[in-house]
Amino acid sequence: MNLGVRSFLCALALAGSICAQQTDAMNQIEGIVQLPPARPAPAIASRYKIKAGAIAKPEPPRAVVYLDGLSTGKPTNVRTNQILQKGYQFSPAILPIQVGSSVQFPNRDDDYHHVFSYSKAREFDLGRYLKTEEPRPIVFNKPGVVKVGCEIHDHMRAVILVLNTPCFTVTDSQGKYRLLLQDVPPGKYTLKAWINEKITREQPVEIKPGASLRIDFAEK
Repeated sequence: MNLGVRSFLCALALAGSICAQQTDAMNQIEGIVQLPPARPAPAIASRYKIKAGAIAKPEPPRAVVYLDGLSTGKPTNVRTNQILQKGYQFSPAILPIQVGSSVQFPNRDDDYHHVFSYSKAREFDLGRYLKTEEPRPIVFNKPGVVKVGCEIHDHMRAVILVLNTPCFTVTDSQGKYRLLLQDVPPGKYTLKAWINEKITREQPVEIKPGASLRIDFAEK
């Protein structure tokens, strides 16, 4: 292969790489969600008899950002997820999933945990189990908010947000998010930022081919 042909092929490959990066960057919505202040760590009951330093700090507040109004028919983002019990905390403390997905709750601590929920969207009780035991996965077939707790350790809390849309993401601890719009057809939708059960912010959006959007959610 002569030098001229090689240079042309290299330039073509570089151009393709740049175009791919630009395409990926364009098919997204990004912004910042103003998050509520972190709550102080709850007092831990002395009856737990947990070793000093074994309890991890609770995760900082985060929000779930998702595209509402996306009609996909059969769920396309169904998968098995995990919420760990580690450091006597649930991790992640907030988990968005699409309807039809399942969640496993592995125990990574040295003591028993007892995972349960009395939420209308999904009620379940896994009972007590150690890290040597594997609890059954829980399937979530109804949209809504599912609050998860540990019957042994009252301070442990998690939320599963079961959504009808496959297009969602979680902010970082600073409220920044990037929502990829892969396979989202052009049209008008509602972009929502779920903060907690009492606070959901939303803005109308119009998705156009090759359009990149910047949408921030400030506190009202």
